Amino acid sequence: METLNGKDIRELLIYIAGKIIENKDYLTELDSAIGDGDHGIGMVVGMENVLEALNNLDKIPDPCTIFVLAGRSMLMSMGGASGVIFGSLFMAGAKAMVPRQELDAADLAELFQRSLEAMQTRGGAQLGDKTMVDALAPAVDAMRKNSESGIHKMLEAAAEAAYEGLEMTKSYHAKQGRAKSLGERSLGHRDAGAASTWIIFRSMAEWVKHQC
Repeated sequence: METLNGKDIRELLIYIAGKIIENKDYLTELDSAIGDGDHGIGMVVGMENVLEALNNLDKIPDPCTIFVLAGRSMLMSMGGASGVIFGSLFMAGAKAMVPRQELDAADLAELFQRSLEAMQTRGGAQLGDKTMVDALAPAVDAMRKNSESGIHKMLEAAAEAAYEGLEMTKSYHAKQGRAKSLGERSLGHRDAGAASTWIIFRSMAEWVKHQC
């Protein structure tokens, strides 16, 4: 696939939502170790609302509008920091781009780069803070470096980089959220938000591969 249109993005996001829902217990287990234990539940609530919004569309709009719709659905349904963060993942970059009928690999890389920048500007999280940024920033970097290789190879590289970032969170002290108070006790545990980010990019790569 060289480009993704509105229909493709809708189906892609539906696939992502299903994979997050499938991993509810995994995400809950990770968050229970060093957080409130509600990350998996919150992500499922958000993704169920994404599914409802996408399945009830009367017509298929442009790709950026669909990303914004998905992000707004998460923001409005999840509440709290996770709603803002993961809503912004889909929404912030798409809102900053000129709407177009199709997105190519470079467009997707730009979209998620803009989302990362918006999230870091708003929340201040940096690499090494043991947050979803530890998976997102490497994924975005891989997207930029591989955008000329096409959407599938680019997303495979992004998913691999996100996983490596997730694994790195085991060696970090938490600097945000409830886990911040645990100090060294947060070592050895993966960050749940980084895990959700990895699942999202892995799912994107899987879906595109299925279409090839």
